[in-house]
Amino acid sequence: MSRKIKLGILGGGGDSLIGILHRVASAMYDKYEVVGGAFNPELEESISFAKEIGIGTDRIYKDIDTLIEKEKSLPENERIQVVSVLTPNFLHFPMAKKLLENGFNVICEKPMTTTYEEAKILQETQEKSGSIFAVTYTYTGYPMVRQMKEMIANGELGKIQKIDVQYYQGWINSIIHDKEKRSSTWRLNPEKSGISCCVGDIGTHAFDMVEYVTGLEVREILADLNYLYKDNVMDIDGTVLLRCSEYVKGVIRSSQIATGEENNFTVKIYGEKAGLKWEQENPNYLYMLEEGQPMRVLKPGHPYNSKLSLDGTKLPPGHPEGIFDSMGNIYKGVARAINGEDYHPAEFPQLRDGLRGMNFIEKAVHSHKEGNVWVKIDE
Repeated sequence: MSRKIKLGILGGGGDSLIGILHRVASAMYDKYEVVGGAFNPELEESISFAKEIGIGTDRIYKDIDTLIEKEKSLPENERIQVVSVLTPNFLHFPMAKKLLENGFNVICEKPMTTTYEEAKILQETQEKSGSIFAVTYTYTGYPMVRQMKEMIANGELGKIQKIDVQYYQGWINSIIHDKEKRSSTWRLNPEKSGISCCVGDIGTHAFDMVEYVTGLEVREILADLNYLYKDNVMDIDGTVLLRCSEYVKGVIRSSQIATGEENNFTVKIYGEKAGLKWEQENPNYLYMLEEGQPMRVLKPGHPYNSKLSLDGTKLPPGHPEGIFDSMGNIYKGVARAINGEDYHPAEFPQLRDGLRGMNFIEKAVHSHKEGNVWVKIDE
């Protein structure tokens, strides 16, 4: 029986949804054991939370520096091997950099950093360290998203000719229309969140999904963002046109003021022979569209799916799987990498995906501020 990977967590304490998501995901395939970390800025709160979730308090630290110092003093086979960074955006870069410099593997929430320059520094640091680095673009873990990727790679759609990705939420309505609230939330504070709210939070998921499922790279974008109020300095809605090549074009539509929407992430890819459509709120259905043919509905767990899709399916057909399972598949892929096992490169988003995501965010804001002009995404 293989030894479980020792996992540390930074952030994600209290009633944090992200914290619950990562802890449940890490437990799914019996690959990890949460042994410590720093869940909150205050040590006593972290200790209290550790007791609440049933882990020992001897490896709960007041900050990242103490964690690194104490863990490195332990015998190598007892140390934390990988750390999940679940803090607000502005802490991702300094924490991830320190961890890489000290030989830890890293699982980082997105956006990976707050600037593209930070992302490039992180890439250089990771290359020197040789550590595993994963960015949790969670939706890439869904079995039917992976099936979509494999079908496109196998040419079942033919040449791609249209890309349409929508990510609509309405949650920020309760904040944006209240001057005091929009001035105080960290999500709309560029010092803590980066230069973008909507594009940085959910638009980057859409951008990563485009490149993940199609296997193409976005070369140029044109963005039109909406800030809604003059005193609000961060976008909360936006439309971004895409060019992957002269003849492969598309659009990303993201919004956090789409009133009444919950988490409407829809991915539509059209080729010369067929189209595929997937909706995050109904993730077990992948729709295949062909001219003159009835619509086909593919579901997870069936032998007609790809090996990559089936590897991410835990339950028999007809048993719904969701966001926890999707994140669990990412953690499973990271575990394989840490353990030196063979793994499919699509099993977890890597640092390069986070780097391109940061480039996309900055270029989208730049495109808007320059008067909605086309700008190039770095190769």
